[in-house]
Amino acid sequence: MSALPSNLANEVDALGAKSQVLQQRLRSLGRLLVAYSGGVDSGFLAWAAYRELGDRMLAVMADSPSLARSQKRDAEAFAGEHGIPLAVINTDEMQHPDYVRNDGERCYHCKDELFTAMEEYRRRQGFEAIAYGVNLDDQGDYRPGQQAAQQHRVAAPLLEAGLTKQDIRDLASQAGLRIWNKPASACLSSRIEYGRPVTLEALSAVEQGEDALHQLGFRQVRVRHHGEIARIEIAREELPRAMTMEMAAELTRIFKALGFSYVTLDLEGFRSGSMNALLPPQSLVKLPRG
Repeated sequence: MSALPSNLANEVDALGAKSQVLQQRLRSLGRLLVAYSGGVDSGFLAWAAYRELGDRMLAVMADSPSLARSQKRDAEAFAGEHGIPLAVINTDEMQHPDYVRNDGERCYHCKDELFTAMEEYRRRQGFEAIAYGVNLDDQGDYRPGQQAAQQHRVAAPLLEAGLTKQDIRDLASQAGLRIWNKPASACLSSRIEYGRPVTLEALSAVEQGEDALHQLGFRQVRVRHHGEIARIEIAREELPRAMTMEMAAELTRIFKALGFSYVTLDLEGFRSGSMNALLPPQSLVKLPRG
């Protein structure tokens, strides 16, 4: 068996070292709640925590109108596949005017509601700590929800271990977790343009639209809600199949039936956080870590 090239061996060693740091950090947290959505970051964190802590950990999924039903089902299925204990709690962000207003701080109000609910649950159930799946790459984007996590003293084991998004995908792949290449996702509210109130009707239109795109065979998609306009983002490698007259007719039929007057295909393709480009620069100043 031939030896690995030195650069590849170094990468493997570095990833192994980060994994050991993660394991040690998880053990240090004691009885632990993991904020869980079923995406690759929170899914890997829940799996890793369960391996280290067993029944001293519990994955907690927040259910609300901003959580797509397909995402909830898949998250529940993944936890079941690996025996990860899971609790589902309801959160009430839709009752908060600051959230519904949907300005650049919406994500802060969402995470503040989540971690408030998890803190109450932690005290009732006798857990010692809460963790969530932020990683090193998340530090380079505008994510006001991280401020809420810091204020609630939520642990960030993946970040503390220096794990990048690719590191997490690599570790998940090595562990045989099917979510290792799962497309990035976010709450349905993130699809609604800033300044447009978050409503149940808008969330439903986005969810139904994305479900329809997945049924058409597109894997990485976003439906951006701009009032009368639906702006559809599809991964660049999948765009050629979307750019035919037949598909244009089908997309028009689907999205007009959902209440949109105009249906557009974004030629830049899918990119995470594209709504942030519409925020004024002063809104994008990163909040200090506390």
